Amino acid sequence: MKTNRFLIIFSLVLSVILLCGIAIAEEQTKPSFILSTKKIMTDIAGKAETYPTYTTQLINLANQNSQATRPKKVGQMSELIQEFEGQSYEEWVRWYLNKYPDTIDQATDDTYAMIQKMRHAMADIDRGMVRTWIRELILTKTFAGLRFQESILKEISQKEKTSYRLANPDEEGKGIDGYLGAKPVSIKPTSYKAKPFLQEDIKVEIIYYEKVRGGIRVFYK
Repeated sequence: MKTNRFLIIFSLVLSVILLCGIAIAEEQTKPSFILSTKKIMTDIAGKAETYPTYTTQLINLANQNSQATRPKKVGQMSELIQEFEGQSYEEWVRWYLNKYPDTIDQATDDTYAMIQKMRHAMADIDRGMVRTWIRELILTKTFAGLRFQESILKEISQKEKTSYRLANPDEEGKGIDGYLGAKPVSIKPTSYKAKPFLQEDIKVEIIYYEKVRGGIRVFYK
């Protein structure tokens, strides 16, 4: 009897395992695919341009530096595509060029002018400059990115003509990051404003900051 009961239980367990295996196999064999941007462009426009290696990265960088295709120059694309009432790519091209007839050439000129400036800059780059840049990236910028509280305190102290210091471990446990003169302060990102329940735990003035291109913007009373 015990043997039969064991065989029955074993059979049930085996059946469950087999069923789970079949289900997993079916899930894994469900069709899935990735559409590349190039494939989508080919489907829509009939072709996707090809470029020599690295050239598009350089053009993209020059375009960013020149700001040649910012919305104020070429239009807000997300809004324009909604405003466009046609269906085909050819209609879109005619509609856009009728609305912005000189934009393509102007953006081309601005970006190419930046390419020319970058060519001159490339001539000034040697191995020593590259090593200096790499060292600053790995060491200086990494440390500065983690320890910028002191820079904030130093800058405000100079503006307010007072002294500053970083908090010690005991003070940090109370939510204090440093002192401006005798006044304790906390330094938090602007996103912290959306968490009032956390602010209640900090009994000192909060200095806010937000990361922007090239550094951080500081807000203080």
